[in-house]
Amino acid sequence: MTATLTWPDLTGRPRQACDATIAYGPDSLQCVDLWRPAGPGPHPVVVMVHGGCWQTSIADRRLMDWIAADLRLQGVAVWNVDYRGVDRAGGGHPGTFLDVAAAADLLRTAAAAYDLDLRRVVAIGHSAGGHLALWLAARPRLPRSSALYRPDPLRLDHVICLGGLPDLAAVAASPDNGCGTSVIADLVGDRPDRFADTSIPPLLPLGVAQTLVNGREDAIVPYRFATDYCERARAAGDAAELLTVPDTGHVALITPGTPAWAVARTAILDALQGPL
Repeated sequence: MTATLTWPDLTGRPRQACDATIAYGPDSLQCVDLWRPAGPGPHPVVVMVHGGCWQTSIADRRLMDWIAADLRLQGVAVWNVDYRGVDRAGGGHPGTFLDVAAAADLLRTAAAAYDLDLRRVVAIGHSAGGHLALWLAARPRLPRSSALYRPDPLRLDHVICLGGLPDLAAVAASPDNGCGTSVIADLVGDRPDRFADTSIPPLLPLGVAQTLVNGREDAIVPYRFATDYCERARAAGDAAELLTVPDTGHVALITPGTPAWAVARTAILDALQGPL
């Protein structure tokens, strides 16, 4: 029964090593782990963003090591990004967002050296990382007046959001979510229209295919976050689908060997092959 999986059930497993770590800034968290399949490329690649309620003290990129290793076995390169959380100097607004953006954009610079195929790029995010993965896809929608705007962001073709938190206003208004509500103020800053360039619904339509994978019994991310967001994305004209995994919680979504990860992995591999 995957609904009862706890974090130690995942983190207590043997951990494989990535193939390279590449820095994009001076902080120790401003880096990317590359998981590169054996053999000649060019290899299909996914940009991966970890969760942890946007807080470094809860999680860093290593929480994604097990699914990164599994995707590597499937012949997929993984660009597993880290970033400064809201509890880290320089994190919050705008640093957390600019870190994720810089890490993603670095992929274009590194692709030739590591023989990575950028003809179709898929982003994957779990929990808070699901929000950030969707935000990466939304970057072309940012106004030039935003502190988060950067010209010519990495183009994404599909986003796979695993137990994500796309609507920051909904999170801030929902004490029943596992991240709490106060973290959102640290993430978006104290400013007018604080959700306009940080939360996903105000940036719809993204013009990028989106697949949400959610456990029906997720005690950390209420299931309604997924259904409500998908309705809004579709109403805005985006191709968005929700894959619901019954009897499943939050941890199983990134735990190889579970039905939830099997659904997510299939969605990722399908996304690398073509449109929704």
